[in-house]
Formats: sequence, C-alpha cells, structure tokens
Amino acid sequence: MDSFTIFLAGDLMTGRGIDQIQPHPSNPKLHESSVRDAQAYVRLAEHMNGPLPTRVPAAYIWGDALAEINRRQPDLRVVNLETAICRADAAWPDKGVHYRMNPDNIGCLTVAGLHCCTLANNHVMDWGVSGLLETVDALKQAGVAAPGAGSNRDVACAAAALPLAHGKRLLVFSCASSDSGVPHAWGAMPSRAGIALLPDLGEASAQALAARVAEQRKPGDLVMVSLHWGSNWGMAVPHDHRRFAQRLIELGAADLIHAHSSHHPRPIEVFRGRLILYGCGDLINDYEGIERREAFDPSLVCLYFARLSSKTGQLQQLDIVPMMLRRFQLTRPNLGARYRLQSLLEAGCKSFSTGIRLQDDGSWQLTW
Repeated sequence: MDSFTIFLAGDLMTGRGIDQIQPHPSNPKLHESSVRDAQAYVRLAEHMNGPLPTRVPAAYIWGDALAEINRRQPDLRVVNLETAICRADAAWPDKGVHYRMNPDNIGCLTVAGLHCCTLANNHVMDWGVSGLLETVDALKQAGVAAPGAGSNRDVACAAAALPLAHGKRLLVFSCASSDSGVPHAWGAMPSRAGIALLPDLGEASAQALAARVAEQRKPGDLVMVSLHWGSNWGMAVPHDHRRFAQRLIELGAADLIHAHSSHHPRPIEVFRGRLILYGCGDLINDYEGIERREAFDPSLVCLYFARLSSKTGQLQQLDIVPMMLRRFQLTRPNLGARYRLQSLLEAGCKSFSTGIRLQDDGSWQLTW
C-alpha cells in the first residue's frame, strides 16, 4: 500500500467536569480563583443543555465521533492529551487551572483505539512531577505511546515510533512552546523530569530539533512533529509559528505538522506538499455553559483524517469532519453550527492558498 491515513485531533481535556461523570471521579477539589469544585462545571453544562448522566460508559464522551473514526478505519490515531492521569494531590502552585483524570477512567481513552497521546503541553504537569510520571506510566500500561514528557530530557525528547505497513514507521515528536502558557520550570533537564520545551521558535531551535530528528530517524521513516503553541483564541498565525513549521519541512525534519493549543481550529497550509495544521482546536472539553466573550465557539470541533504517501510523506487528501460538544459528548452539529465552523475555516485558509470543499457525507475536503 502506497499511502496511510492518520486520524488527528487537538486537545483532549478529560479532567474536571469530564472526569466527574466517569465511573471513578477524582477528588473534585479545585484551586481556581472562582471555582473550587469540579462539579460546578457539570452543573454549568446541565444548566445549558439538560441533565448529564453519571458513571458513563467509556465510549460516552466520544459519541458520534467514535462511529465516524471507526468507519474511516485510519491506520493511526493521535491526539494531544491536555490532562494529567493521576492520583497525585499536590497542585502546581500559582497556576490558575489544573486538569486531572483518575487513572481508573483511562478506558475513555483506550475505547477510541488511540495509538498515541502527545504530552508536551501546559497542563500535563498540573499535578507536579509525580502527576506527570503517573500519566506516562498509565498510558504505557494502556499501550498508548506518550511522547513529549518523561523522567529526563532524553526521554521527553524521544519520538514515539508508530508502526506502518511493510515495516515502515511514523516517528512522532512532541514539543511545546512557552507562548502556550507552559511554565519554564516544566522543561525537562538531563536529570529532571518534565516536558520537551522549546527555548524559542527561532532558527537555532529549528536546527536543534532537526538534528534530534536526524539522530532518531531510520531510512524509510516518516516524521510528524506535534507542537503545542500560541494563544487560546484568534485566527491569526504568528509569523514565527509559520516560519518554524516551514523550516522543519525545509530541513527535512517533518512530513506533517500537528499543532494545537487554540480552543478552536486555525488555518491549514500545504507547504512543499506537506500538511501543516496550525491549530487543530479542542477535541473534548468541559467548557459547556461557561460564558465566553470571544466570537469563537469551543463547542465546535474537528476530526482530521489525513492520507499521506507512505514513500514521500506528501499529503494526498485531508478530510475534516465537523462535530459539536453537547452534554460532554461529541455529536453531529446542526446546520447553523456547521456553517459557522465552515465559515471560520474558509476565512482563515484564504491567505494560505487553501480552502475546503463540501462532501456528500457532510464532511469537508481540503483544497490546495
């Protein structure tokens, strides 16, 4: 087979309210300035869309998305996990939000058949080093690759090697930038646990990451770089983000850029035949019912299905499936929501010489 398909999505946040409706909810105590109990997020969602079930089955949060993913049968399934999976109870000090899911609820990840959860982000160490190491261990025990974090810098910077047909591999590197809100102290060091934190997005950092890729890459390997960067809101792609992504491709260090942090989808580019997702948006969160001032709606999310050449890594096709979060569950969006999300993507992609075309099944296909 000359191609493979990878399912990609942005931030998966299974802590706080999401964790509270699972079979084994964590201690609901929070350390936020105005919310002290995670059950408050459940009540906000119920106030907006009606009662939520409790002790939900593992597949509940995936809703209609799970059938869609399984129908398309991607060869690989990768998301960014923006939640610690731990019982650690010491929250990171001076941080406004802490996400935690009980390890006994890990079925809500494995039920989706995830092959990889990238971890370099601004929430995976919300419960300190012990919470981080618990997270890595929980995913390892579940058979899910977890690049981007670990017991020292070498471990955090190591790629996950995901098998493809005919002995080929996709190497997944996970890195974060401080402009996404990652505390500097979270950066892994030679003898300190942490995440793969980029010092900046300049040329030297691109060269250093390219060298790291070259050290770990074997003949025939393809490479995906997963980047947690930027602000939560807004469609503008900063110049340094765009240049960094393009430089990785120019240096032969990336066949696919999978970026996230924004709560909504951002523009998409195809550069030298390689796909750059500048911001995948959230996948699952507990923001339902929270008053927002931004024009962007975090309940509107996307599933991305990218078909790449197994030989060159070049993009052959990208299908985007819109979804909507309701009652902490992914559902098919109504026509109004679908139109709002489509308009958002179309407007953002124009300056990147890409667009989206409506398919018969209601999904969108990228044009470039």
